[in-house]
Amino acid sequence: MRLHVDQRHERVLELVRERGSLRVAELAEELGMSAVTLRRDVEALAAQGLVERLHGAVVWPTGQSRPAPVAAPPAEGLVVGMVVPTTDYYYADVVRGARQTVEAAGARLTIGLSRYLPDEDAAQARRLLSTGADGLLLTPSWERGCPEQGEGLWAAEQKVPVVLVERSAPLGHPAAGLDRVRSDHAHGAAEAVAHLAGLGHRAIALAVQDSPTAPRLRVGYRAAVEALGLTRVSAAPLDDAPSRSEAKRFERTLEYLCEAVASGNVTAAIVHSDADAIVLIPRLQARGVRVPEDLAVIAYDDEVAGLADLPLTAVAPDKHAVGAAAARLLLDRLGVTEPGATDPRAGEAGRSSAARRHLDILPSLRIRVSCGAVAAAP
Repeated sequence: MRLHVDQRHERVLELVRERGSLRVAELAEELGMSAVTLRRDVEALAAQGLVERLHGAVVWPTGQSRPAPVAAPPAEGLVVGMVVPTTDYYYADVVRGARQTVEAAGARLTIGLSRYLPDEDAAQARRLLSTGADGLLLTPSWERGCPEQGEGLWAAEQKVPVVLVERSAPLGHPAAGLDRVRSDHAHGAAEAVAHLAGLGHRAIALAVQDSPTAPRLRVGYRAAVEALGLTRVSAAPLDDAPSRSEAKRFERTLEYLCEAVASGNVTAAIVHSDADAIVLIPRLQARGVRVPEDLAVIAYDDEVAGLADLPLTAVAPDKHAVGAAAARLLLDRLGVTEPGATDPRAGEAGRSSAARRHLDILPSLRIRVSCGAVAAAP
């Protein structure tokens, strides 16, 4: 039989008074309630000063009589939920960085996968919260890396701390005020342009696949071309009309680069991603375009660039650092100020008053053969 809200509150107070402190997940299980419902009850009781909530635990208020002094709940009771599109390719290292940081604090990371399906991000977040997550690391499946108008409002409406990972929201959007950590892809593209310009290239093409990374790559590329006074190159065909077919994407990009080199207008290119570059370079060579002699190439991502037959110079976002920094930021929001902390009370005051933070992690440039700065092995 379902308890009335007043009955639930009485039962919660009874158990917390008796034991001093309890994990929210344990209390919900004992009372046969969902974690979401219990969190609402605890928040209501805490607002009245009847209990204290310390990142995932309910504690009898300081100064009120209880059976015996009880230590603050340990940090290792925390559960961090993380929603990502996939754990393959790019996000494997992001998840690894978050997991290592969370586990170093004695907490536990749980994962939800959206697989880029519509509305699945919010559904996975709800699932993780219902199973006891105290905070969320979110990478929503926003096509351009940020929400369109009316999209993503759910991310800003969560009742637990949220950190956006490799995503941001435009000014004016409710989610713009959330903590976030992302790779500075614009900086990475600009560094690639600057490196090629330093090698003497004046006309540099940008060929990117349609992805949440692409808009920031274009911003950095255009800014660097303008700042360095380089030749403006005609936009790649995928910029205005992306190809949903992978075969078509390679075909159109190949034709664009071949024509640009043949015309004498382009001598270097930045290709996103390095997996695309590995496919394109043999096709360019088959069409008589030598790399790096006729076309210097820098790939973007550095997942497999060093394994190519012609090792690819690549911009390497530090994905592990992004995941780790996002986890540290969320742990701080939850009152764990540093890995291994065992007294969540130390961070509790900062949890509600600390300013929100937007952190950009700069990618690095790894020089190999394909840009012409390193001689190929004999």
